[in-house]
Amino acid sequence: MSNTSKHDALVSARAQHVARGVATAHPLFVERAAGSYVWDVNGRRYLDFVGGIGVMNVGHNHPKIVAAVKAQLDRVTHAAFQVAGYDVYIELAERLNKLIGNGAPYKSVFFTTGAEAVENAVKIARSYRNAPGVIAFRGGFHGRTLLGMSLTGMSTPYKQNFGPFAGDVYHTPYPDPYRGFSADDAIQAIEDIFATQIAPDRVAAVILELVQGDGGFLPAGPEFLQRLRSLTSRHGIVLIADEIQTGFGRTGELFAFQQAGIQPDLVTVAKSLAGGFPISGVVGRADMMDSPEPGGLGGTYAGNALACAAALAVLDLFENDGLLAQSRELAEVLREGLDTLADKHSEIGTIRGVGAMLALEFVKQGDPMQPDAAFAQRVINGCRESGLLVIKCGVHRNNVRLLAPLTTSHEDARDAIGILDAAITKARSA
Repeated sequence: MSNTSKHDALVSARAQHVARGVATAHPLFVERAAGSYVWDVNGRRYLDFVGGIGVMNVGHNHPKIVAAVKAQLDRVTHAAFQVAGYDVYIELAERLNKLIGNGAPYKSVFFTTGAEAVENAVKIARSYRNAPGVIAFRGGFHGRTLLGMSLTGMSTPYKQNFGPFAGDVYHTPYPDPYRGFSADDAIQAIEDIFATQIAPDRVAAVILELVQGDGGFLPAGPEFLQRLRSLTSRHGIVLIADEIQTGFGRTGELFAFQQAGIQPDLVTVAKSLAGGFPISGVVGRADMMDSPEPGGLGGTYAGNALACAAALAVLDLFENDGLLAQSRELAEVLREGLDTLADKHSEIGTIRGVGAMLALEFVKQGDPMQPDAAFAQRVINGCRESGLLVIKCGVHRNNVRLLAPLTTSHEDARDAIGILDAAITKARSA
């Protein structure tokens, strides 16, 4: 079968056998991947600035990750930690507790998906506080499970006709200075919830992404995060930092909360934790983590041994191979290039993000209140045609986000900026 025939056969089989509700951003099928590149079944190479949606911070098929998984494959592939423990689970917990706990007693529990981590963080917070309420943010994304959808602050496409949703969830606006909504405004909005919807003593937790991911790469900002930490501490409310997309070097620190100088009570992790292997976790204060009774947490595949081994190898890379320094250098190259594009193209309303977590927001006539999703999609299509994969984000889907592996070379990063430049120019004339 020729490459073209294989692609066509996969298109036909996908339409016949895969549920319509699974969207695929690009009409291609990946045959292999390495570093910052993927190759489709037609043999075409693409510079991958999606990285499995923020999963491949260490790059595709990193040899040290592959070696760690191969070694674990010969030992234990699956035993279910609830049946019998294994060393890599405990070693991973110990290392994350030290990295996140900042010297305080922290504990960890592992799952399979980010949504599971979010749901279990809420369970832990509710158990600890003996209170039902959870405050989340408009524009936030926390998963596609029932509680994940309920916490998510976007209607389309995630909520559709899937309700009714979980109760005792309250949404509040997220800071967005580009649209004139400040940290002061965001704190006041939470105070208004306390005054009008739920008293603070009935709130178990506040959960937020420190930089919104699917919501548009909006940073909460250090001022807001410090004031939110103070507010939640004053009322005894659990602060949950959703670091599923921001974690593991994406923003220039191992975790985004470290840049703001705050200490969350619970931290959810997933995505780039294991270099492409499915694992997630909640890492938090030991007294909170021990609130649920034995049997209240877990899952059949939770903390799978292969994924734990991969995660340990990822942590080794950050510790020994200078990935944080690479992340910061890559961020400088990308930011410089994107700022140049913003000066050149009036369709770019602003550049969003922190570190190497960056996005271009497209608007009409320079107006923040006129998001231009159609233009963003034309840019995405133009990039793909020229060999660069990017995807959209934002409540209005008018942002093009960049999630390049942190190992991406500066030359490749500059090539990507050039492709973006040409794609924006082409989109204007379409």
